[in-house]
Amino acid sequence: MSDATNTSSGTAHGTAPGTAPLPRRVADAYVDDLVALDPVLGTYLGLPGGPRELPDFSPEGQEAVAVLGRTTLERLAEAERRPGGDGDAERRCARLLRERLTAELAVHEAGEGLRAVSNLHSPVHSVRSVFTLMPTAADEDWAAVARRMAAVPAALEGYRASLAKGLAGGLPAGPRQVGTVIGQLGEWLGAEGGRSWFASFAAGGPESLRTELDRGAAAAAGAVAGLRDWLRDTYAPAVHGAPDTVGRERYRRWARYWNGTDLDLAEAYAYGWEEYHRVHAEMRSEAEKVLPGAATPWEALRHLDTHGRAIEGVEETRVWLQELMDEAIEKLDGTHFDLAGPVRRVESMIAPPGSAAAPYYTEPSLDFSRPGRTWLPAMGRTRFPLYELVTTWYHEGVPGHHLQLAQWTYVAGRLSRYQTSVGMVSANAEGWALYAERLMDELGFLHDAELRLGYLDAQMMRSVRVIVDIGMHLGLEIPSHSPFHPGERWTPRLAQEFFGMHSGLPADHVESELVRYLGMPGQAIGYKLGERAWLKGRAAARAAHGDAFDARRWHMDALSLGSLGLDDLVAELSAL
Repeated sequence: MSDATNTSSGTAHGTAPGTAPLPRRVADAYVDDLVALDPVLGTYLGLPGGPRELPDFSPEGQEAVAVLGRTTLERLAEAERRPGGDGDAERRCARLLRERLTAELAVHEAGEGLRAVSNLHSPVHSVRSVFTLMPTAADEDWAAVARRMAAVPAALEGYRASLAKGLAGGLPAGPRQVGTVIGQLGEWLGAEGGRSWFASFAAGGPESLRTELDRGAAAAAGAVAGLRDWLRDTYAPAVHGAPDTVGRERYRRWARYWNGTDLDLAEAYAYGWEEYHRVHAEMRSEAEKVLPGAATPWEALRHLDTHGRAIEGVEETRVWLQELMDEAIEKLDGTHFDLAGPVRRVESMIAPPGSAAAPYYTEPSLDFSRPGRTWLPAMGRTRFPLYELVTTWYHEGVPGHHLQLAQWTYVAGRLSRYQTSVGMVSANAEGWALYAERLMDELGFLHDAELRLGYLDAQMMRSVRVIVDIGMHLGLEIPSHSPFHPGERWTPRLAQEFFGMHSGLPADHVESELVRYLGMPGQAIGYKLGERAWLKGRAAARAAHGDAFDARRWHMDALSLGSLGLDDLVAELSAL
C-alpha cells in the first residue's frame, strides 16, 4: 500500500505528544469516534466492527452523535488557535468540518431524525444495504453477518422509538414516503419465492454456520415485518393528511445539508428553467435525427425503447456495464486522467430486490479490499436500452462517481479520512458525476444521436429536478414562459405529471424519483448546481492558464481536493 492510501490518524499531521491536535487530526479523531457509534459507517469505510453490530437509531442514540458533533466543534476551535492551524490544508479541512457539523446539528436540533422516512435514505435502508458491503469470503465473515442480522431487531426498535417520539411531538413524516416504504419492506420479506431477502442472503453462507445464519435471518425478517406492520397499522393512520412537502424553513435547512452552502433559491429555480429551455431545444434537434417528425423528444425515446439498441438479460447487462467501465478506464487513463492501480478497479453489480429505481454507486473501502461498485436495479426488467445505460454509467461509474470517490480514498492519508469519506458534500459528488457525463460528450464518446439523446434526457431530468424540487416544496408559481400550467402553483401531483412528460423513464421509475425528492428535500438540486460549480471552476482555471491549461492535471488535482461545499468548490477549482 502506498503512502497515499495510508489512513492512520497517528502522527501523520505533525502533532507532538501532549499538545492540542491540528484540525486534520481533530477531523480524523471524529471519524474514529463516529464509527464507534455507527458500525455501519465502519463497514462502508472497510474498518473492523465495533462492540455493537448496528447503530442505535433511538432518540438517545441520535443525541449521542449530536454530542460528539458539539464536542468536536469545541476541539476544532482549540486546534485552529495552534500555530500551523491556519495552513492551507488545515484551513480547508477545518472549514469543511465546521460547515458539515453545523449543518448536521441544525438538522438534528430541528428533530428531522424523528421523522426520517424515505424510499432511499433512512435508517432501515442502511440496515439492509450494509450486508451487501460486508466481506463473505471466509467463515469468520459469515459469523459477522449472523451477528449483525441478530442485531437488526434492536436497531429497528430504536428507529421505531424515534418515529414514535416524532409523532408525539408533532413531527410526522410525509404520508407518501410512509406508504412507499411499507411496500418496500413487503418486497424485502418476500424477495425470492416467499423467502425474505435476509434468508436469501444468509443462504450463501457455510453449512457450519447454518444454525446461526438462519436464526439471524429469521430475527432480521421478523423485525422488518414488525416495523412494516407498525408503520401500516399505527404510523400511517397517524400521519394521514400531513403534508408531503416540507415548506421553506425546512427546505433551506436541508438544502444547506446537501449542498454545503446557503442557496439563493429564487436564483436556483430560475437557473433550472434556463437549463430546461436550453436542453429542450438541443433534444429536439437530436430527436429529429432519431425519429424524423417526432412530436416530442420523448416520442423519439419511446421509439428507442422498442427499436433502439438494447441489452437483453439482467446478467448480460451487468457484464456489458462492466465492459463499458473497463473500456472507459483504458481510454481515459493517461490522456485525461492519471489513475492509480487501485482506482482502476470497479465492479458492476445488480441491486437487491426492493431497492429504489435509480442506479447507485458504493465507494471502495479505505484499504481497497472492497472495490467501488455500481448497482443496477432491475425492477423486473430484462431488456435495457443503451441510450439510458451509457450516460448513466458514465455518471455512476467512470469517469463519474467512481473516479472521484476512489481517488478520494486513494489520497485519504494526504488529506484526512474525514475530507475523503464522512465529510462528503452531496452536491460536490453529484455535480462531478454530471460534469463527467458532459465531459464524455465533449470528448466524443456519445458519438451518435441515439446516445446523445439519452445523455440530454439525463440532463433534462436534472434540470427538471431543480424546478420541481424547489417548486413543490416551496409552493412556487409556475412561470408564464412554462409550457405546463403557467401561473399555477406547484404540487406533488403537478410535479409528477411534469416530470413524466419530460422523461424517458418508465412510469414506476418516475414515481420512485418523485417520492425520493419528497423524502430528501434539497438533495436532487445538487446535481445541476454542483455541475455548474465544476464548470465555473474549470472555466476560471482555463482562463487563468490560457494555452498552458492542462486538463489532465486539472482533473487529477481537482479530484484530489477531497470534499468541499459549493461555498468553496468554485474558488478552489479556479485556483488549480
